[in-house]
Amino acid sequence: MNPAAPAYLRLVRTSGWYDLVVTAGFATPWTYALVHRLLSTAGDAAGLGTLPALTPMQTLYANLMGSVVVVWSVLRVLRPLPEHGFLDGVARVLFSLWQAYALVHGGPAVLWPFLVVEMAFGVAQLLPWAWAARATAGRKSVRHP
Repeated sequence: MNPAAPAYLRLVRTSGWYDLVVTAGFATPWTYALVHRLLSTAGDAAGLGTLPALTPMQTLYANLMGSVVVVWSVLRVLRPLPEHGFLDGVARVLFSLWQAYALVHGGPAVLWPFLVVEMAFGVAQLLPWAWAARATAGRKSVRHP
């Protein structure tokens, strides 16, 4: 898939919708308290563990992350560009690294489903760029031996 193809732009928009739905609840202290309770309850019911007790600093960091991701999501929903897909793919690699770090250091297993989605969207958005770069490098080497 070419990063400029309509299918790629639909992927960028879809990842924006996913992020908007998943992270909107993190954007305010009141909604985060509800999301925290729901994730802990669901994680406990599924045997994946609960989140740590809610603290003001945890709420602050969740709200900061939620606010930035909501704005970034709206941009990708309203104006999906190939560059937005590339940058979102890079951000997802970083998010995946930090989620994996948390899991390795005793974080709740309720992070696993989020890690899987982050990795899937990251790969889906970065692979077309890698393929395009490889094709460009191949064309250059054919022209200039």
